Amino acid sequence: MEPIIVVAILGFIILLLLFVGSPSRPLRFISQGVVKLVIGALFLFFLNIIGNQFGIHVPINLITSAVSGLLGIPGVLALVAIEMYII
Repeated sequence: MEPIIVVAILGFIILLLLFVGSPSRPLRFISQGVVKLVIGALFLFFLNIIGNQFGIHVPINLITSAVSGLLGIPGVLALVAIEMYII
């Protein structure tokens, strides 16, 4: 794409946001989801550090982080139970 076209599109988007306003509600929803994913990943990280002594390892990926971030400690315990008894 030509640089002039890219600059024109970006300028149009900026002007549109200035007149209409930014969609703050979807951005807030996305940011809360990202924060919960990070918290879930931290839960799993500390679980893997502590659980290493007992042979517990839950992989850190998007789904396990989402489960532990949204459900909190009960979600982490559910992942440990799944890891120990089902898998």
